[in-house]
Amino acid sequence: MSEQKKYNWGILAPGGIAQKFADDLQFVPNARVHAVASRSLERAEAFAQKYGAQHAFGSYEELVNCPDLDVIYIATPHSEHYANTLMCLNAGIPVLCEKAFAVNSKQLTEMVALARSKKIFLQEAIWTRFHPSIAKVMAILAAGTIGKIVHIAADFGFMAGSDLNHRIFNPNLTGGSLMDIGIYPLFISKLLLGNPETIKAVAVKAVTGVDMNCSMALNYTSGATASLFSTVGAVTDTTCTIYGDKGKILIHGRFHETKGITVFEEGQEPQFIECERLGHGYSYEAEDVQRCLAEGLTENNKLPLSFSLELMAILDEVRHQIGVVYPEEM
Repeated sequence: MSEQKKYNWGILAPGGIAQKFADDLQFVPNARVHAVASRSLERAEAFAQKYGAQHAFGSYEELVNCPDLDVIYIATPHSEHYANTLMCLNAGIPVLCEKAFAVNSKQLTEMVALARSKKIFLQEAIWTRFHPSIAKVMAILAAGTIGKIVHIAADFGFMAGSDLNHRIFNPNLTGGSLMDIGIYPLFISKLLLGNPETIKAVAVKAVTGVDMNCSMALNYTSGATASLFSTVGAVTDTTCTIYGDKGKILIHGRFHETKGITVFEEGQEPQFIECERLGHGYSYEAEDVQRCLAEGLTENNKLPLSFSLELMAILDEVRHQIGVVYPEEM
């Protein structure tokens, strides 16, 4: 019996989210951190030592020239995703890039076109799509347990503090609540209801020009509606409730990484369903990327590039309505 292939991961930018991702690779069969790159060689070396990586680099350009890489995980700020992804794709390396995938549709269209022309795997790292909880929710909906979806209500909020130098307030780093966390409520509504027919959005801005609070109302051709909210000025429940004409599903907080859901069915006692979440919850997307690579896919069939393009178009429209424009768009 032949030995199973080991997947060598490259980590581009060893920040907080990259550390969680690397932590969770321990749960992924045949995965290992092979190389890491930072703008600080010292940081890269510390990360490499912690996770047993063979290579540490003080520039991103060096990473793409590292031998034996199977895939690179990009964990830079949103503003850098476009350039980082193009660099990796031009080097012929598959990419898993953190959300939000890019600043806007113009950038993302170019990223997707390059990946498709070169037939190289590219995926947005919307980890929620691969959580066991989401599979359970979709199975319950498919079974008709709560009937037809009438409305989805989802929120995500945390306190970012008052330091206006924080990345979340920095327009040069594509800051704001919408692009950082509002994408999660938009993702779940798109996953379950498709593309909205109309969008109405309002926001309150920070003095830096990015959105502090963003509230969105959407409707769909199915007759369903959604009310979605993100904020970096308050801690919210960060739950998602899916209302059907026969009951509802509550995805407990924080819904994008939940360990449980409750199903409320007409005439029945509420049923709590515990959901697995290994580690921080990043292993599921990494394992699915390796599945795609093993199958020779250039797009993930569970999260195709068309989905990310449509999601980015929604983000563009919301930003247009709330008047958030980033420096590279001016």
